[in-house]
Amino acid sequence: MNNPPELETARLRLRALEESDTEAIIELFADPALSAHFATPLTDPDLVRAMVGRRLAYSGPAGMGHWAIERDGEVIGLAHLRPSEELPGGVPEIGYYLARAHGGQGLATEAAKALLAHGLVGLGLSSVWALVGESNVASLNLVRRLGFLDVGSGDHYGSGPHRVLVALPSEHGRAHHIELWVPDLARAEESWGWLLGELGWREFQRWPDGVSWKHGATYLVVERSPALSGEKHERTAPGLNHLALHVDTRDRVNELASKAVEHGWSPLFAEKYPYAGGDHHYAAYLENTDGFEVELVALPGSDVTRLG
Repeated sequence: MNNPPELETARLRLRALEESDTEAIIELFADPALSAHFATPLTDPDLVRAMVGRRLAYSGPAGMGHWAIERDGEVIGLAHLRPSEELPGGVPEIGYYLARAHGGQGLATEAAKALLAHGLVGLGLSSVWALVGESNVASLNLVRRLGFLDVGSGDHYGSGPHRVLVALPSEHGRAHHIELWVPDLARAEESWGWLLGELGWREFQRWPDGVSWKHGATYLVVERSPALSGEKHERTAPGLNHLALHVDTRDRVNELASKAVEHGWSPLFAEKYPYAGGDHHYAAYLENTDGFEVELVALPGSDVTRLG
């Protein structure tokens, strides 16, 4: 069922496409220019009805789907962010169509920018892809303005050569580093060093009072600071409660939770493992000797082996 979240911009509302939008979408595609780059133009109302029906039947990943674009309550466009039917691996693909009567005002850019932010920031996607016909100069200019990178070309959608473009997450607003002050550096290295190493982090910097590990652009510091004012971290006091880290599969969560006890970690909420965070949240909660808590969260859609 098509049920993506509502998105709002300064001038537009993007909401889930509904069956009641069919006539408005038919009117939209009655303009031959809107489907001029398609293999089969959508000026035939029956073709549009079939297309809307396919979009309403969407049953892919949560948060993705098909949107109607509204301005002042009027449907003026159509948009999607869903697994690609053309590119390998079902990577997320973006698309948008806007009535020519509303062109030249930056509205298509506004809608596409909102969808892109929803994908890369809201959903945390590792990339968003676009396929744009090589003759569709306006759309090519738009996606390039949004920062899409041109990575090649191919024949797609039965309508000839398309540019293949990809947008990647920006570093803007992402965590630069996390710093933990610890009472004992050796104990911290034993617990944090083992766990982070198992998750693909690599040692980054070392100095007499501390060490850090890096994963991508983010690094984590543990330090026995000379300015430390206490000898015990209290996770239930104001301040840091815990760190939550992704793990690629549920089986890997199980493996790490089992091995962690050999490296200074103890289980938390063991009686509710692995669903202490809810029926759809597969995770291990661990606490080390110095009272720091970590949550190891299986990636959504990973293997579905359930304990017990």
